[in-house]
Amino acid sequence: MTHAEILAAAGLSKSDLTGGTLAVHSPIDGAEIARVHETGAADMPAIIARSQAAFRVWREVPAPRRGELVRLLGEELRSAKAELGALVTLEVGKITSEGLGEVQEMIDICDFAVGLSRQLYGLTIASERPGHRMAETWHPMGPVGVISAFNFPVAVWSWNAALALVCGNPVIWKPSEKTPLTAMATHKIMERALARFGDAPEGLCQLVIGGPAVGEALVASKDVPVLSATGSTRMGSIVGPKVAARWGKAILELGGNNAMIVAPSADLEMAVRAIAFGAVGTAGQRCTSLRRLIVHRSVRDDLVKRLVKVYASLPVGDPRKAGTLIGPLIDAGSRDRMLKQLDKAKAEGGTVHGGQSVEGVKGGAYVTPALVEMPGQTATVCEECFAPILYVLTYDDLDEAIALQNEVPQGLSSCIFTLNLREAETFLSAGGSDCGIANVNIGPSGAEIGGAFGGEKETGGGRESGSDAWKGYMRRQTSTVNYSSKLPLAQGVEFPV
Repeated sequence: MTHAEILAAAGLSKSDLTGGTLAVHSPIDGAEIARVHETGAADMPAIIARSQAAFRVWREVPAPRRGELVRLLGEELRSAKAELGALVTLEVGKITSEGLGEVQEMIDICDFAVGLSRQLYGLTIASERPGHRMAETWHPMGPVGVISAFNFPVAVWSWNAALALVCGNPVIWKPSEKTPLTAMATHKIMERALARFGDAPEGLCQLVIGGPAVGEALVASKDVPVLSATGSTRMGSIVGPKVAARWGKAILELGGNNAMIVAPSADLEMAVRAIAFGAVGTAGQRCTSLRRLIVHRSVRDDLVKRLVKVYASLPVGDPRKAGTLIGPLIDAGSRDRMLKQLDKAKAEGGTVHGGQSVEGVKGGAYVTPALVEMPGQTATVCEECFAPILYVLTYDDLDEAIALQNEVPQGLSSCIFTLNLREAETFLSAGGSDCGIANVNIGPSGAEIGGAFGGEKETGGGRESGSDAWKGYMRRQTSTVNYSSKLPLAQGVEFPV
């Protein structure tokens, strides 16, 4: 299909794609595929006010009924999976299976949230006072702002929106300026679900497109009590304090510098497959991408030899073509940063395999993945570069390997390949990985929606998606009912009047 056919199939009209000020380019060939209209910063107060008005209605709708809207959204996503997945590939450069996989992730979180809509449980707590009942309940918070990044242009919105909606909150979405088209197509899908639902308040789900000024309006507004922001650590260091200063709740999903420890007992065939996808999937542009390989000295040479061979065979090119495993970086700026990072690694004593620009592919920023043998965990290794660079480090005992893994500022995802039960359990213990995600004999990327997603340290501490991440979109209320005829005070306090 041509670019125009993909855009049309995703439901985007000529008026959606022309006449605006924001130019959108496909990383596949660098072609400009749209000029979309941006939301004015001056329009944001009215948009936020509509969301607040919607909140006052939506919070009174029973949660299972709210879940019905998300169920309908899941149905609409199933019907549009192929078209939206193709648009993800066109606008982000993901290979076809990854574009479709991102939409499947949206469908999965809708399924999760529908069940959740009947399970927003509180607690009954034993009271120390006779004739009293103490309970904990959860209530909606208000408008949720979602600022998403280019690399998962629609899935991150769905993680937040599906949960926020069943929890009783409206959503205002600001996508990356690099990927507004997938957001526009998703918003049209949401509008179809809203039309089928029938009685949702106006302003329940809104889309705003633009640069920092639009995002700043969400970050600064006290009428947006929850702000979910996905992006760089630098961005989070700005957003987090601003939201905290107005007493809002920030859900931050920031950088990752994820490691795999390969132990002497590891199944190297499995490890190689996990390394390949973890390090080069999405052209290394996942927050959970594998960036550091910490290998036991006894298996290091064998593993590196295998990886050099695998890396040299990985097909790089047009992500729409069958057999391609590595598509383009999002833009030329990302390619240039990658090449500069490799120069820094060389200056620190690194030996680089791969990591070159691919010639002969028209327009896009295509590179071969880089495997870099490092003499130690240098300053460059501790930086996250959003590109397919994998640094190889060596260790002699497990404590050393865990220390190397935990030394970096980021704390998102981690894994170990070992057949030794003690090593696996040590890695998962309080003295093991300090990351929000820790896997055994599985790579660091490709998390399921059933578990809470997020990390520690400079990754931000936020949690989205599964488990009890829903609590981040609600406020907790502890209540006590006295059904006796007396008024005892807690802690045995006496106050006769």
